[in-house]
Parts: sequence; C-alpha cells; structure tokens
Amino acid sequence: MSKYFPLNNQQLKDLVKKYPTPFILYDEKSIRENMEKFTKAFSIFPKFREHYAVKACPNPYILKILADCGAGADCSSLPELMLSEISGIKGDHVIFTSNETPAEEFVLAFKQGNIINLDDFTHIEFLKKALGGKLPETICFRYNPGADKQGCNGIIGKPEEAKYGLTRAQILEAYTICKNEGVKHFGLHTMVASNELNPDFFVDTAKLVFELAVEIKEKCGVNIEFVDLGGGIGIPYKPGDKAVDYDYVAKFIRAEYDRVVVPAGLDPMAIYWECGRPITGPYGWLVSTAVHEKHIYREYIGLDSCMADFMRPGVYGSYHEITVSGKENAPKDHVYDIVGSLCENSDKFAVQRELPEIVKGDLVILHDAGAHGRAMGFNYNSKLRCGEILLRTDGSVKEIRRRETIDDLFATLDLTGVKEFK
Repeated sequence: MSKYFPLNNQQLKDLVKKYPTPFILYDEKSIRENMEKFTKAFSIFPKFREHYAVKACPNPYILKILADCGAGADCSSLPELMLSEISGIKGDHVIFTSNETPAEEFVLAFKQGNIINLDDFTHIEFLKKALGGKLPETICFRYNPGADKQGCNGIIGKPEEAKYGLTRAQILEAYTICKNEGVKHFGLHTMVASNELNPDFFVDTAKLVFELAVEIKEKCGVNIEFVDLGGGIGIPYKPGDKAVDYDYVAKFIRAEYDRVVVPAGLDPMAIYWECGRPITGPYGWLVSTAVHEKHIYREYIGLDSCMADFMRPGVYGSYHEITVSGKENAPKDHVYDIVGSLCENSDKFAVQRELPEIVKGDLVILHDAGAHGRAMGFNYNSKLRCGEILLRTDGSVKEIRRRETIDDLFATLDLTGVKEFK
C-alpha cells in the first residue's frame, strides 16, 4: 500500500494546471492534527510547549498554523527570529539556540524578549558585551553529555565529537557565574539525536538532563525552571519503520520526572521540545513531472526537479518513498534510478527502486518532504528552487512561496557594472 497523499490523480492534475511542477505540497489538516496529538501526549506535565524547529520549514504560513496550535519556535539565525516574529510567535515562546552566533543576532533575540540558549562557556562574556554589559534575566545553556550519553546515531554523531554545548564542569561554573551576574531564571537544554526512532533513547536523555538539573541546584543554588529536551524524534521514512509513540515517550519521561525532579523540589518544571521533522515531515510532498527516460546500463527516469529542490537523498543517501500518481495500485515491475538534472551523479532521488512503469508526463510524488526539504535547497548549477503550496483544511489551495525566477537568482549580481568591467 502506498503512503498517504491527500489528492487523487485528477485533483493533482488540476492543481498542476495552475501551479506547474515542481513544488512541495503541504497538508494543513494533517499538520494541525499531528501537532494536537503531540501536544496532548505531553500535556501530562505541569507545563509543556513544543518549540518548532524553524530550520525544518521556514515558511511563515506553516509557522502561523503551528502557532495557532500553541507551538513556539526554536531559532538559530537572525532571519529565523524575524520569521517567528512575523508569524506571531513572540517573546519567551521563541528559544534562540546559539551556535557561533554574531553579536547582532543576540541583540535582536534580546530585544524581542526571546529566551537565549547559549552554546559555549565563552558566550557568557560575549553576550554580556553585546548587550551593553548586562546579561538577560533568563538564560539557558546547552549541555553536551560527552561519553555519558551512548547510543547516538550517525547524523549528529557521538556527543564528544560534536561542536555543540558545554561540558558538565563548564555547565556548573556557567550557572554559578550567571547567578552572581544577576540572572534570575534558568533553563537547561540538550540535543543529542536526529531522526531517532527508538523511544527509549529520549527517555534516557530526559533522565540524564533531570539528574543534571538536580546537581545544578545542589552545587550552584540555581533552580532550573524549564528543560528543553531538544528534538531528534524521527519519522518512518522506510517501509517497516515504526513511528515513535508520543504517548509512550511522554509516559516514561513523566516517570523519570516524578522520580528525579519532584523529590528535588524542582516541580513544577516546564518541559519543552524543539522538534521539526515529526511535526511537518510526513505532511509535505515534492511533486514532480517525469520529463525524460534513459536506457543504458540502468533504466533512468528524469524529473523536472532535482537535488537543488530536495537534497536529502543525494547528500545523505536517505530513503524517501515514491508514488506515481494514478498508479498507486499498479504492479511494481520496473526498476529505476529516479534522477534530476543537476550536473552531479549524486542527484538521485532513488536508486534501483522497484516502481510501476513510468512514462513521460507522469506525476511523481516524493514523500516525507515536509521538513528539511525546500529549506535545504540551493542554487548550484544556477538552478531555480521550487515553490510551496498549502492545501487548506477546506480543500482550497494557496501558494505560500512562489518558485524562484531568473531575476531572483541574479538579484545580488551587478549585471550593469559587469558590462563596463575590464
């Protein structure tokens, strides 16, 4: 059985008449339902909020939908801070997770009243200087557990080899310094996974962070008011993958909360996530048209999209299910490499994939493109990136990002001056 897609073949053909391929289509209804399901699972905590990772899908329409469902935002750049503000996600509903951050980005986060999450011990003094000599009233630090956290997958890698976060010793010193500098409210953050499907991994991470929060209280006299457990919850890209059970994760993290946090006098402590992929990933699809076929040592189908529109398969070798619209129930009796037009041999959406027969003009759907999809696009080969379409809950559609044009691509070039250049 094919993965879910919200439009039948005729509906998709009608859509393509108005919005030519390629484009990424998002399903508002499914995103809302999934966000509500996620929030309900973690509502067993005294205070909970999902801070959507803006990097996963930096479109203000998507952010507004999530804000309407109660979500905040996790940002890591100045434009992401601006997008969150434009989308109505403001103040402490935004966590700015620092990573080699320029001073002006800290300044904007402070002016907007966002929570600043520092990534390094040296950033304390850097932030203080950027803000004119005084730290914000609320500070969070990102913890890197090093070898204390095992079982991490290869996307982020071993914590001790990652560039992110403070060590345990640095964390304890950092909170002490900030307390003495007059900081009044404190949070604790970690992020050690990406696209992880083992639910127990997240329970173990929460246990580690809760225990550190208790240690911080005992050694620094600082009460951690919120814990940000990061993101990293994966989605079932491949056939046979099992989706992470939100209720299971929430239940067993709550057990650790009751075991560690409550007896230490840190209750009520807010629990935050910063997930992107599981919130919107399954509810976005790259829709392309088959424009070429090639018969050499392998059978190839060439699409009108390429790695510039969606880079995950080409860069990471990641698996994405493919559906040929109108042929969902046809036998998969052909084997193809599904490729784009980029001048790179890695520009392949699928390698040796069993699929129904594909002919030129068929509409080809790449699933699970709703996070880290259009956001990771680029202009190599001077390719123009695709647009984004939103399927509304009432069945109407809205273009929420037009496809790029030549004028967009050339906008930063001095085309007048080059004519006179010698």
